Amino acid sequence: MGFFRKEKKLEQDSMKEGVGLITLTEPTSVIAEQFRTIRTNIQFSSIDQKLRSVVFTSSGPFQGKSTVSANVAVTWADQGVDVLLVDADMRRPTIHQTFQVPNKRGLTALLTEDEFDLNSTIQKTPVDHLFVLPCGVVPPNPSELLNTKKMNKLIAELTKHFDLVIFDAPPVISVTDAQILASKVDGAILVTPQGIVEKGSIAKAKELLEVVNARILGTIMNRVKSENTGGYYGGYYGGYYGADESK
Repeated sequence: MGFFRKEKKLEQDSMKEGVGLITLTEPTSVIAEQFRTIRTNIQFSSIDQKLRSVVFTSSGPFQGKSTVSANVAVTWADQGVDVLLVDADMRRPTIHQTFQVPNKRGLTALLTEDEFDLNSTIQKTPVDHLFVLPCGVVPPNPSELLNTKKMNKLIAELTKHFDLVIFDAPPVISVTDAQILASKVDGAILVTPQGIVEKGSIAKAKELLEVVNARILGTIMNRVKSENTGGYYGGYYGGYYGADESK
């Protein structure tokens, strides 16, 4: 029961206060360097095709995909790349809290209004070259909004204005949102905390993404204890850690 209380607190904290941006607050730390390594590995995983849109998800809730996607977005922007981070987790949005931007209008408005008014929905951040598109009003039908031709048009429009669009999506096993998005973007990445997620859950998440022909770039393992750093950092794997590829 203690584990679930801790995870519930993590969820409540992230929704109220946003996630930690160690790449911004401690850019010279070992953990920030790990995020830069992840960025580089993702870039090299897509040499043949320029990566313009990517979705970050996880097999289940409370696994750190919002923290990872936000910090990776910062490291990409640090290269002078114009990055847009989209809060596509319209069930538990956090990006507006993380970057302290208004959340009255956002992705929901773009998908429900007649015209794309990017000027009133996309927000600047303290990080040069990094912009965010918050969720906006939480809709009753996130999956239905994402699974539309208008979402296809929006992705095309956003990639015209930004070098890279990163979508922070809900867990892939919990709801269909991540599957829908993964089928529309250039690549998908699973965030997997060490010692928490069961092998079967990772394999199931991989299977669900493959069903929609998602291009799976790899997995980021986070919450890995490092004796050298005394903290937690993430590692990037081009396959699925713990997943039996023969099945």
